[in-house]
Parts: sequence; structure tokens; C-alpha cells
Amino acid sequence: MRLLLLNGNTSQAMTDRLMLAARGIAISGTEIVPLTARFGAEVIASQAAYAIAGHAVLDAYAAYRGAKPDAVVLACFGDPGLLALREISGLPCFGMAEAGCLAAAAQARRFSIVTGGEKWGPMLTEYAASLGLATQLASVRVLQADGGQIGARPEAAREAIFQAAQAAVSADGAELVILGGAGMVGQVEPLAARLSVPVIDGLTPAIRMAEAAAGQITVEKRSPVASTGLSDELSRLLAG
Repeated sequence: MRLLLLNGNTSQAMTDRLMLAARGIAISGTEIVPLTARFGAEVIASQAAYAIAGHAVLDAYAAYRGAKPDAVVLACFGDPGLLALREISGLPCFGMAEAGCLAAAAQARRFSIVTGGEKWGPMLTEYAASLGLATQLASVRVLQADGGQIGARPEAAREAIFQAAQAAVSADGAELVILGGAGMVGQVEPLAARLSVPVIDGLTPAIRMAEAAAGQITVEKRSPVASTGLSDELSRLLAG
């Protein structure tokens, strides 16, 4: 089984951390193939960066030249371009935010997201609502540091993550906490040891869902799209 791990941020260091974590999550026999966006923000932390990342995700997939994957994991919390990626790839595609929120909603009546980067607060609130989970989302607690800064110095960020998660439980009524963002990967176990409720990230459920669905064909008939100014690879993919 081959899973394409597609990072919509342009940070290679972030892709490397995600790859290391993914290898520890995947079942035996699953090959993880990392792929990083070719353009866009190093770390997505705004609506503008998010919009650009949606294009970058499609471009990166179109430019991929390795062996055909069985499924794709969009390793970028917020899932920029996820629906479009499903449409053009014809493969099972799973995003960290969608997978994390759905897993949380199945386990708890109310859950909170702890993430980095102040603009992610309203963005993730809106995203949870788009999944039909507005009433189950207790809160989005946002750290001042963004995902890149948290990932670069994970131990230094640990106390701030705990304080935000604890506030989500005590003040917001969360029964489960999602650590949202590629920079949060690796923080679940240290936080779970201190918090009174379950803690998950988005990468683990995304990989589990991808492994379960690997090989399923989701291609739908779509009309060729003429385009201007896109990469040659993406133009050809859109043209069918």
C-alpha cells in the first residue's frame, strides 16, 4: 500500500517531521511517500496563504511523478484544496482537519482544537461548521506561535499547549482536545499524560482512514477544463 503524504506548506522541515511521525503511525507494509508544495507560504497562517495553498496542493499532485499512490493524506491542518484534490485525483483523499474533527465528534459530545497562529481561530471555527460539527465544537484555542515555530521548538511550546488545552477543558467544556496543525505532531503523548481528557492529532486518523480506503476508485466523470497560466502539469491534468 502506498500513501502520498502531501504537505501544502512549503516548509521541507515540516514535511520531514510529518514523514517521521507518519512512519510510526502507519501499519506494516504501508509505504509513505512525502511531497511538499512547490510554492506558497512556508507556514499557512492566514486566509490568503490558505487560498494559495489550495492551488499549490493541486499543482504538487499534478507534478508528482512517482508510482501511483493508493490514497492521499493532505498533511496540512485546515485541508486546503481537499475537495478539489479528490475531484482531480480520483483517489481516496483525507485531510488532517477533517479526519481529526470527525474522529473527535465520534468520541466526544464536545471537543476543542488547540492550534498555532491567531487567524486560525475563525478559520477553523468555520471549517468545523462546514463539516456539520458547529454544535460539537466547544472552542478553538489559539497559541501566539505559528505551526512552524511550534514544530521547530516543540519542547519550548509544550507548556503553552497544555495551558490552552486545560482552558479548553475547564472553561469551554471540551471532552476531547485535538492538536491542530503539522507543527503539533509529536505533542499528543506529552499532553495526554497531563490532561484529564483524551488528546488526538489529525495525522493519525487521516492515515488510518487512508489505509482503510486505499485502492478504492473515486473517479467521477468531469469535463475537461481549459486554463491559462498554470503549470504544464496541472494544465494537462485539468484538460483530462
